[in-house]
Amino acid sequence: MKPVAILRHAPTEGPGYFATYLTRRGIPWRVIKIDAGDPVPDDPQAFSGMAFMGGPMSVNDDLPWIAPALTLIRGAVTAGIPTVGHCLGGQLMAKAMGGVVMRNPVKEIGWGRVEILGNPEAEHWFGASLKSFDSFHWHGETFSIPPGAVRLASSPYCENQVFALGPHLGMQCHVEMTPELIRAWCQDWEKEVQALAARVSSVQTPSEMTHAIEDKARVLNAVADRLYDRWTAGLKGRKS
Repeated sequence: MKPVAILRHAPTEGPGYFATYLTRRGIPWRVIKIDAGDPVPDDPQAFSGMAFMGGPMSVNDDLPWIAPALTLIRGAVTAGIPTVGHCLGGQLMAKAMGGVVMRNPVKEIGWGRVEILGNPEAEHWFGASLKSFDSFHWHGETFSIPPGAVRLASSPYCENQVFALGPHLGMQCHVEMTPELIRAWCQDWEKEVQALAARVSSVQTPSEMTHAIEDKARVLNAVADRLYDRWTAGLKGRKS
């Protein structure tokens, strides 16, 4: 089968557990390093699926790769190529599909509860038994739910955490996190986050984020398994 394209927008915001999941399932994948100057693909049908990772920039910034990325997402949706977005990736999907990306009421950084909504589409993606979970968050902006999509989850600090439209899944939260990724982000942004946490209740300190990190990541990865199982079921050329 064709590989899953994984678009990376920052060196320390790679695919994390998402790549681990794909490898375990025998699904080929390829990282496209936008941050290193790789061009945005122009043909979504060269891939079985499209994944968009996070990044510190805004989708509303005037960066040369953003417009081609939005075009790529629209092309993938039109062609029925499953797309999945994590944080910035979810915002890119929302904007490409007709939504709006704007400043969230507060910055949401660290571990926080996500409530799964009681609708059939949420049950399809998360399963009937899961009602909420602790996810990892790191964002200052948020998206509106694009036309035709369904909101699947919410958190106390951010109303729109997850949406779906057919085989396409956009997330504000980070279900792809590994302990290594979390530690790297805390190291990169330690001073800024430490100062912000002293003033804002929606932001945790690096020590809070890394407490019991192995156990928390393991539980989060199990939730990611549910979502990725559903998402990969729609990949083009995958044998059931």
